[in-house]
Amino acid sequence: MGTKNLSHVTEFLLLVLSDDPELQLLLFGLFLSMDLVTVLGNLLIILAVVSDPHLHTPMYFFLSILSLDDIGLTSTTVPKMIVDNQTLSRVISYSGCLTQMSVFIVFGSMDSILLTAMAYDRFVAICHPLHYPVIMNPRFCALLVLASIFISLLDSKLHSLMLVQLTFLIDVEIPNFFCGLSPLINIACFKIPTNAILMYFTGAIFGGVPVLGILFSYYKIVSSILRVPSAVPKAFSTCGSHLLIVCLFYGTCLGVFFSSAASGARRKCAVASLMYTVVTPMLNPFIYSLRNRDMMGALQRLIREASKSQ
Repeated sequence: MGTKNLSHVTEFLLLVLSDDPELQLLLFGLFLSMDLVTVLGNLLIILAVVSDPHLHTPMYFFLSILSLDDIGLTSTTVPKMIVDNQTLSRVISYSGCLTQMSVFIVFGSMDSILLTAMAYDRFVAICHPLHYPVIMNPRFCALLVLASIFISLLDSKLHSLMLVQLTFLIDVEIPNFFCGLSPLINIACFKIPTNAILMYFTGAIFGGVPVLGILFSYYKIVSSILRVPSAVPKAFSTCGSHLLIVCLFYGTCLGVFFSSAASGARRKCAVASLMYTVVTPMLNPFIYSLRNRDMMGALQRLIREASKSQ
């Protein structure tokens, strides 16, 4: 079969979750409900942090930015997936595919960097509590967020520039319900093999460095609390929610990577991607609110004030 350069390919075909008419309505209701819960839950976290002075700390500042990022991550893929599954439309334009992939990389990379910033915040709070207000000052926290935005944009731009150098089969099907980087690399026909190596290298840099930062932070945290056994319960309550979110985020990312790399694993890749794009962002507000007394108190006060105003 002939090939065309990506710049001449006008559209791609996406994978629909099911073409069974009996399942379409069920899937529509399920994913629409999950999307609404994700958006509303993360918005509640943001409103609680903004409205409650007790939550004006670096940890909750990063949490509010993470919630905003999760809304963006979900909104990039889920609405189109819901519409495509309901209408059985599989077509996405070349420009739309590239745009979706670029925006998805921005929010995904920012998610990873924010989790690293939150791990560093916990490291400073537990290992250097006396210097915590000086180190984690508002200006430094704002700089960390700005740096995460800049690095995420750079990561997205680099991958987009390298992706346009690849060639694709005509009318090729993407083995996922959205245009992700890994599925696009797997279906491409490379003119220059170094393009693939360079893509995976930059992905390892932008993805591996945050992981190493998180591991180093928790290594220092564990080393510190082992010297003071009485601090274990407090440290666990402080870091437990963050660790759970880190495991969910990177666990689903690895699931997407290995599923997309395996041959004949289209459905497995789609299921793993659903965990990453739908389930994890939806669970984050519940994990932080149900396991955190300060957040629960802020949410209850926010709901009481909203009910009084009505």
